[in-house]
Amino acid sequence: MTHKEVKTRIEKLKKEINYHRYLYHVLDRSEISAAALDSLKNELTKLEREHPELLTPESPSQRVAGKPLKGFKKVTHQTPMLSLEDAFLKDEIREWEERIKKVYPRGDFGYFSELKIDGFAISLVYENGILKVGSTRGDGMVGEDVTENLKTIEAIPLILLNAEELENRLTMPYIGKIMKILKERLHKGEIEVRGEVFMTKKVFEGINKERQKNGESSYANPRNTAAGSIRQLNPRIAASRKLDFLAYGLASDVGQETHSEEHEILRALGFKTDALARVCATRNDVYAFWHEIDRAREKLPYQIDGVVVAVNDNDTFAKLGFVGKAPRGAVAFKFPAEEATTTVEDILVHVGRTGALTPVARFAPVSIGGTTVSHATLHNEDEITRLHLNIGDTVIVKRAGDVIPKVMRVLENLRTGKEKKFVMPARCPACGETVMRPEGEVIAKCVNKKCPAKNKEALSHFVSRKAFDIRGLGEKILSRLSEVGLVSDAADIFSLETGDLLGLERFAQKSADNLITAVARAKTVALAKFLFALGIIHVGEETAIDLANYFASKSRIESPADLYAALRRETEESLRRIPHIGEKMAHSIAAYFSSAYAKRLLQKLANAGIIIQSPKAKKKAQTLGKMSFVLTGELVRMSRDEAKEKIRDLGGEVQSSVSKKTTHVVAGAHPGSKYEKANELGVTIIGEEQFLKMLK
Repeated sequence: MTHKEVKTRIEKLKKEINYHRYLYHVLDRSEISAAALDSLKNELTKLEREHPELLTPESPSQRVAGKPLKGFKKVTHQTPMLSLEDAFLKDEIREWEERIKKVYPRGDFGYFSELKIDGFAISLVYENGILKVGSTRGDGMVGEDVTENLKTIEAIPLILLNAEELENRLTMPYIGKIMKILKERLHKGEIEVRGEVFMTKKVFEGINKERQKNGESSYANPRNTAAGSIRQLNPRIAASRKLDFLAYGLASDVGQETHSEEHEILRALGFKTDALARVCATRNDVYAFWHEIDRAREKLPYQIDGVVVAVNDNDTFAKLGFVGKAPRGAVAFKFPAEEATTTVEDILVHVGRTGALTPVARFAPVSIGGTTVSHATLHNEDEITRLHLNIGDTVIVKRAGDVIPKVMRVLENLRTGKEKKFVMPARCPACGETVMRPEGEVIAKCVNKKCPAKNKEALSHFVSRKAFDIRGLGEKILSRLSEVGLVSDAADIFSLETGDLLGLERFAQKSADNLITAVARAKTVALAKFLFALGIIHVGEETAIDLANYFASKSRIESPADLYAALRRETEESLRRIPHIGEKMAHSIAAYFSSAYAKRLLQKLANAGIIIQSPKAKKKAQTLGKMSFVLTGELVRMSRDEAKEKIRDLGGEVQSSVSKKTTHVVAGAHPGSKYEKANELGVTIIGEEQFLKMLK
């Protein structure tokens, strides 16, 4: 893929993952399986690792889970409840091992492998040996207090074993040290245990049989049913579900030196742990364990989707640190991708924000690993040609590692002769206007600037987090506002009143008030975010920042009208003189601001009271002036966006690729191809610590 295609793919992945993560973690339901979502996240993580300049703080890969629901008291975790990176192949485990050994070569790299149960992560805090608080993972930092529901699970001890009982159960060589700390915690102090609430296959099947008997719909899977049970406000419902629990971690430091010892301590304290877990001395031992569990998993009483592999030595694990919000010393080794065959009933065409036409296959619904799949993107006309795909064909659909779901191949031998060839429409399916495919490009586009489908996507882009960031104004609400005639362009959003919303589906007084408050708050916006929100072709976040700095240095821009006037004074030639603005970008920017549409929209936004904040003048000494930086690899002390902001604040320039004009390449952990390019060109390479000294 080209850099542009990778960036587009990453943005689409983030949007899709955020949607399904919300369904899964907040609403306790799903439209795709957890394995499919894991595969989406795996692809995103891979792309961001290969293109670290595209990694942003709001990426789902930097996140752990969804927001806590209302109705339960919020609980702040003393230490974050982190998620794990995924691996699907042996080569990915090998690469993971190579990375961690590079970060900390002196470490002890024996491993502890345990089953990855498809359940619901919780934290249990015991005070003086008695269960005090049980909470959900939430967003990793803040969860929900579900203590009363967790008390209904018999596998969760309400009181821990006393010190005398513990001493008889522990067999570790340095038991004296651990017993001293445990006695103190059991009599006066806290012990935090983490584990997984789950529902056995047998219980799940019994619940669904009962629901079917009562004429009710079946639950989708045990994981979501367990999660929904724990988040019921009535503990009696949780009690009726016969949930189970396995402890997998001891968040409190009681002197344990390895993860395997944590399991022994947990068992001694009265918790059920994974009986199949084992210490694996080498990577080959991990592979053997993984194969053994893969063969046996159908016979297990609960669902699993892989094994968790962690560096067993706790000191090494701690020194390895984190990558984003995932511990570097552990990985989820997932089981192989699942595939199924189905028929392509039709190929539909989706129209995006820029007018790009994307063919989408509609399947006869097929279950892949317990999840019903009915659609898959085909990307473009060339991909359909490569697959030799016709409407009516029987295809193999894969659900894992790459695009999810993905059409892998056509079973041409199953053709009947009734199949139909797909032809990209000459006219836009949304507005009927002409479709064009520029020479040398693979994407066909609708040229109608007023296309309703483009407008719908443009509105979603306008209110997105990187733009005006209007919380609560999602795609469905925007569509509804457009359908009833309240919003025809982005400026109309700012003329909404509470009374306009009341009576519409999803809106009561409070929700209407909240949205109007969010809209009012968004009226003040940074110039770079405003430029990005306009959705100008070829203008992404970095280009928007470059434009904002340029115009703020020449004019006082406080409103959309000021910006329009400033841009109308520019020519394509003058725009090309702005750093990083090429011929295509300059043409696109000039064409946008010379259009009647832009003039009308910006005037409407000005009339709506939009206030633009220009970049502040640089007050700090410009110690990085005339220096240019490229970032590669994983930074520990700050996010990539924070690093870029600090470079700009000190007068430096941030570049996306290495060239002879680059003065410094900042290499974090696991640097990519930019590191190699810098070596080839003789560009100065510095580590994170040296970079931090330059910032001071």
